Formats: sequence, structure tokens, C-alpha cells
Amino acid sequence: VDQYGEEGEENLLSFEKFPYTALSKTYNTNLQTPDSAGTMSAMITGIKTKAGAISVDERVQIGECGPKAHHTTSLLTEAELSGFRTGIVTTARLTHATPAATYAHAEKRSWESDHNIPKAQRKHCQDIALQLIEYSIGDGIEVAMGGGRYNFIGSKTADPEYGLFSKGMREDQQDLTKAWLQKHDNAAYVWNQKQFDAIDIKNTDHLLGLFEPSHMQYEIDRNDDQAGEPALKDMTAKALKLLQKDNTPYFLIVEGGRIDHGHHAGYAKKALHDTVALSDAVDTALSVVDLKNTLIMVTADHAHTMTMSGYAQKGNPILGKIFVPDEQGNPSDKLQKDSQDKPMTTLSYANGPGYVNGDKRPDLTHVDTEHKDYKQAATLPLYSETHSGEDVIIYATGAGSQLVRGVLEQNMTYHIMKTAIEHQLKTNGSNGN
Repeated sequence: VDQYGEEGEENLLSFEKFPYTALSKTYNTNLQTPDSAGTMSAMITGIKTKAGAISVDERVQIGECGPKAHHTTSLLTEAELSGFRTGIVTTARLTHATPAATYAHAEKRSWESDHNIPKAQRKHCQDIALQLIEYSIGDGIEVAMGGGRYNFIGSKTADPEYGLFSKGMREDQQDLTKAWLQKHDNAAYVWNQKQFDAIDIKNTDHLLGLFEPSHMQYEIDRNDDQAGEPALKDMTAKALKLLQKDNTPYFLIVEGGRIDHGHHAGYAKKALHDTVALSDAVDTALSVVDLKNTLIMVTADHAHTMTMSGYAQKGNPILGKIFVPDEQGNPSDKLQKDSQDKPMTTLSYANGPGYVNGDKRPDLTHVDTEHKDYKQAATLPLYSETHSGEDVIIYATGAGSQLVRGVLEQNMTYHIMKTAIEHQLKTNGSNGN
């Protein structure tokens, strides 16, 4: 039962209350079931491309540094060229596929630091972290917050939070956090909760936050982080305060990146908690924007293989074992069991690390399936669960949201955002977000 006295079946996440929805077809140009580099590139540039490619067209060869003629222009870059303030907030590494597609170009998504690029190609292609720091279109990106600290510091440099247990990745030994401060006026760099809380928005025009060497903590583990790190909703609020200064138009990308990672690991509870964290971030945005001139769109770049099955009675815990109604249709304490006479859970995956061979499937009678580290059962064995290929939902509200309807190719997301922004600029001048 939630805070409103309703069972989970009636509950709505913040964005599920939006008035406009559509389905988005997520395939890459070379995959039926997509990867995040190709999907985010489609959403942010309007051009579908290959899996593994970051904001380049499909003519590239993955892993081969190619000419700039293949680079595609992101909506964030177009916003910078139009005088907007821009921001990126994520719980993944800032150099990970989804955030990277907004500011970088790469023929291989793993080129997050120079360490990952073959030496013969480094003269011709910059790594993704360096592209973020050297991004110089307009007046540069105003807000960039997430994880991925090790891609910004040298391989001989100890991490500020974990010391020698986690050194940097950069073979050129550059400290890109210092380069950020040198590049921008009124710039700030933070890596822990205390520094984040102390940010002086009034005197900060460019903010870089790197809160973990790799991805940020799962939301369910965040309070255990030794240096402290902000929640997604708090990063969203801080970003909006900085971007909204002086009534300047702005463009902000917010990613709940660890939802994806929870599913890959078979941890449904962690994925669901991070989904709630994303919903809270959307609520935060709704509380501080004017929907008359601001478009908010919420979507996924792809789906996962998690499924909801069995015949659990209404109100049954979504992470729990399945209890079924009695023969009269009333609540009971009777477990639904499989053909091996073992209890079942409502959630499972089509593939992933939760696979157990045949009759070796454990008896869940005394297993806490609601524990954060419980791996949901998987039908096929894989070290990491895959994405799935079904359409995902786009939710929209605010200015221009009426364009979100029907079944759309994923790259139409870009065109809807661009159309809405252009319309608002024509109608309201500098107030279109």
C-alpha cells in the first residue's frame, strides 16, 4: 500500500499522469534489439545509426576512426547555437552512451577515455571525456553531473574518494577536472555531497560533478556511499536552478541510467527503486517549470526482458512470491507453485544471470525474494541480461506535447523536441525551454 492508501496496481509514477503518450520503435539500423549508443543517437540527433555508435551516421565502421562528415548534430548542440543554456544529468558515467550522444561523436561507445582507443587512432579521434571538456559550441555546456571520474584523471592519480584503490584511466595523465575549471569562467567542480550542497548558484555558470569513479550508486545503496552523493532529484533541482538564471532558455537531459544496469544484473528491486528516483526527478522538474512554455518528455531508449507473470492476487508485493486467491476469488495464503512444486515470483527475466538449470531451481519457500540482492529467475543463461526489442512509451506534457501520439520511429523524438523549441522561440522569444 502506497502513501495514498492505494495498492500498487492503482499507483501512477509522476510521468504516467502526463496527457500525451506514444510508442517508440527502438531498433538500430543493424540490430532488431538495440543498444543505447544507437538509440540515444537517434533520439538526440534525429538520425538512426548502428549499435555502438555515438552521434555518427550508419555509414561508419564500428571501431574505426572516420571522417567528420559522418558526425551528426545533436539537439543539445543546436540549443547551444541558439543561445540556450544546456545541461546533462545522469546516474551513469557522464561518458556512457546515453549522455555521451548529446555532446560527443565516436565510432565506438567504449572510447570513454584515451585508454580505450587504439594508439594508432588517437591522433584522429578524441576520447569522449576529452570531448566533453573541450566542447566549445556556443558558450559550452553549463551543467554536467554524473559518475565516471576515472575517465577524467590520469592512470597514476589516486581517486579523491577511494585513494589508491581506484586510480584514473587516462594514459595521457591529464586532469580534465582542472581543465574544466581553466576553460570556463565562474566554473566549479564537485565530487561529493558536501561540495554539491555548497555550490553557489549565483556565482557559478559552469558546473561539473563527478560523484563516483564509474557509475553512481544505485538509489537503494546511495546513503551508504562513504563520501555522499546527491539523489537524481537533487541533481535535477540544482541543474534547473543554474540553467534558469536570467530567464535564459535552456535544454536539460536527465537520465536514470542505473535502471538499465539493475536489469542487466538481474536485480529487479534495484532497477525499480531507480525508476522511482527518476519519477521523483520528474516531479522536481514539474514543480519549478512553467508548462506553458516548457516541454517535458519522458521515455526509455530501449526496453528490457523483465516480465510480470503468474496469477498473483491483487496487492501482492511485486517482488514477492505469488499468492493466489482462493476458489471463491478472495485473498488467501496459498502459494502458486510451478511443475516442480516450488514457489514462483511475479517478476522474472527472459535471460540473464538469474538462470538456474532445470530441476536445480531453488525452493524459494524460505528465500527473501524482496532483498535488494536477490536475482530474479531467468529463462536463458547469460552473464548479463539483454535489452528487448519491443516499443517503449513516450510520455509528454507542456508546450508542444500534443505532437506525441501514435507509433513513432525513435528518431522522431528529436524532431518533436526541435519543433516544440522552435515554436516556443517564435511565440515567446527567450522563454522557450
